[in-house]
Amino acid sequence: MKPAHLAMILAIDCIWAFNIVAVKEAVMAAGPLVTVLLRYVIATAVCLPFVRWLPGRMHLILLTGLIAGALFMTLGAISFAVADNISALAIVGQLGVPFSLILAVIFMGERIRWPRATAIALSFIGVVVMGFDPAIANERLGIWLTVAAALCWAGGNLLFRQLAGVPVLVIHGWLGLVSIPVLLLAAWVMEPARLAAIPDLPADTWGWLTYSAVLSSIVGHGGMTWLFQRYPVAVVSPLTLPTPLISVCVAVAVYATPITGQMLVGGLLTLVGVTIITIRTAQRRDSDMPVEPT
Repeated sequence: MKPAHLAMILAIDCIWAFNIVAVKEAVMAAGPLVTVLLRYVIATAVCLPFVRWLPGRMHLILLTGLIAGALFMTLGAISFAVADNISALAIVGQLGVPFSLILAVIFMGERIRWPRATAIALSFIGVVVMGFDPAIANERLGIWLTVAAALCWAGGNLLFRQLAGVPVLVIHGWLGLVSIPVLLLAAWVMEPARLAAIPDLPADTWGWLTYSAVLSSIVGHGGMTWLFQRYPVAVVSPLTLPTPLISVCVAVAVYATPITGQMLVGGLLTLVGVTIITIRTAQRRDSDMPVEPT
């Protein structure tokens, strides 16, 4: 990998890791539903010029928007609203990786051997270990909401695979167009005061929202797609693994979130499992790709 491209992927890791601060600050200022709504409004405004009709795929777009858009983002935002220890949420959010593999086995007939099966078990055991840590007993609702969000992300990931070849800006534009009406109705019913207060939001909150919408969603995912088009999956995927570790460091530095021995053990088990799944799945996908004639 060229040094410039390596620097690019590490920059994306940092963008995604620092996004936990952007989400937390925006949620506390604007409310979880309004935060997700405004995030999609900003992202959709950027992507709208690229949106086009996708014949034969609009049912997938609708389903993806509801699962990987409105539902995933809402569950994640609410988890940040009810939890203080976002270090734990950053680690638990990695369950999207084993969930994706499990769904691929169930719905796509993907076959796995004992290393990845063991890694799935490790990932979930790690979350259970953290969940029984007395130091974060009050965070269990946030943890369970993050688990649910990770499952939605995994379901969306499965749907994204059915949208192969569709540019990332087109997908993000449609995710917003599908999610905005749903989120607007939900915010009107559940957060009417927050919705009415949008004009009074401070400039820094709009900055956090723009960070999440443009840098994390569009630049991060768009840049990653660009890299996957140029390098094998086995090369790119492992380079995203520092993200949760950086997220924990950011959470500790910004919010002084406590890290206990039990959290360290549980987090290590989860991240080891995720690492094994990521590397072996990437190698499997590359080996399954047809070799072009030279």
